[in-house]
This record gives sequence, C-alpha cells and structure tokens, in this order.
Amino acid sequence: MDKALKMTIRDLNFYYGDSRALHDISLDFCPYEVTALIGPSGCGKSTLLRCLNRMNDLIPHSRVEGQIFLDDQDIYDPNVDVVALRRDIGMVFQKPNPFPKSIFENVAYGLRVNGMKNKAFVAERVEKSLQEAALWEEVKDRLYESALGLSGGQQQRLCIARAMAVEPEVLLMDEPASALDPIATQKIEELIHKLKKTYTIIIVTHNMQQAARVSDVTAFFYLGKLIEVDKTETIFTRPSLKQTSDYITGRFG
Repeated sequence: MDKALKMTIRDLNFYYGDSRALHDISLDFCPYEVTALIGPSGCGKSTLLRCLNRMNDLIPHSRVEGQIFLDDQDIYDPNVDVVALRRDIGMVFQKPNPFPKSIFENVAYGLRVNGMKNKAFVAERVEKSLQEAALWEEVKDRLYESALGLSGGQQQRLCIARAMAVEPEVLLMDEPASALDPIATQKIEELIHKLKKTYTIIIVTHNMQQAARVSDVTAFFYLGKLIEVDKTETIFTRPSLKQTSDYITGRFG
C-alpha cells in the first residue's frame, strides 16, 4: 500500500442478507486529513463507515467482499484482533451515548477495558483527552459527577474524548453534530479542525455546509455507489459529474 495513505478500500461490496448495500467501492484516505462522506439517506455512507472498524460484523447475515487496509494490514484478515482494531479506529456516533458513569469514568473506560491499572497514567490520559476534546475547562471541577448531567453538545465532546483516550489512529464520525444545536455544532466543527493534526478523520454528514467547512476531501455516494471523490473545494465548486452538481445544489436528495 502507498505509504502516503492511512486507509485504503479496494473493490468493497457489502450485503445485508441478499441485499447489496455497497457496490465496488474503492477509496483512499490520507493521514491527517478529514474526508467527508456525503449523499442522500440510505446511500450507504454509514454502512461504509461501519465497515471501516468492522462494526457491521455484529449484524446477522451480513457479509463483506473486497479489502480494507489500515496502513499495510488487511482489517478483514482472519487473524486480525477486532478489539485491537476498534482501539486503532475509534468511532463517534450520531447521538451522544455517554455511559451512566461519571465524566472521568466515561473517558477512562477504554483504558480500563484494555487493562490499564496505573492510576496516575489514567488520570493523565483522561485530562489530556478532555483537553483535546475542548471540554476540560467546562468539566474539570465536576469530573466525578454523572456524564448524563452534561448538555447534548458536551456529551458529544465527551464521547469524542472517550474515543481518543486509547489513542486511535483514525477517528470515524457518523453525523456527530446532527442531534446538536448550532452553537454546539460549531464547537464540534472547530474541534474537528484541531483534531486532524493528530488523527485521520472520516465523517459522514448530511449537511453540505458542514462538509464544505470541515473536510479536505469529499466523497459523494448514491444508491450504494461512490459517484465522485475529489478535494472538497473542487467537489463544491466544479464537480466533474452532473449528478454530483445536482445533489450539491439541492436538485435531489
């Protein structure tokens, strides 16, 4: 695999039972870039995202054809440790999903699951992750209060901190701001800009403006097929295909 790439998808097909949800997808992700996956509902964006950390393994009667590489490792190789893979490829979901634990224990969770017993190290990672998630100043005096007492936007930043605590290489975000108000959304977008210095980020979004604001590369999907991928500025100002242009300008979708 090209050393300049962080993840590579080659000839990916995905099936829910007999229904084919993704058709021959090939796509590259460069390190320290944000790639936005856009397209109408049901076009396969979230399905593709969940293939990237094998979350779809949990769906009965689903199957994958093709290859996905993280660096040089085929993530669907039978010898791959899926738990370790999900540590390397973190995920943030559409709705904030903090555990019914304290703010501190939410962020420490992944470290504890991975057997980290050193209290000083855990505390240091929790603080660093909350700082990276632009949440530390807001919660440093209430770390042992329930995470469920945070606002929706704070909960989502907490979930981002939780994903980052185990130091993943790639961060997947499935519409991370769709359940949030405009101010909280802006904070998440500012956070994405900061995080790409450290992580490779792949984000699914329905929001065209958000894709234009946060991403370096945009991939447009329709009916389970990758229609066009290019630098975000190119996709939004001079796409190659009329279908892409029609979607971006709101003629369908």
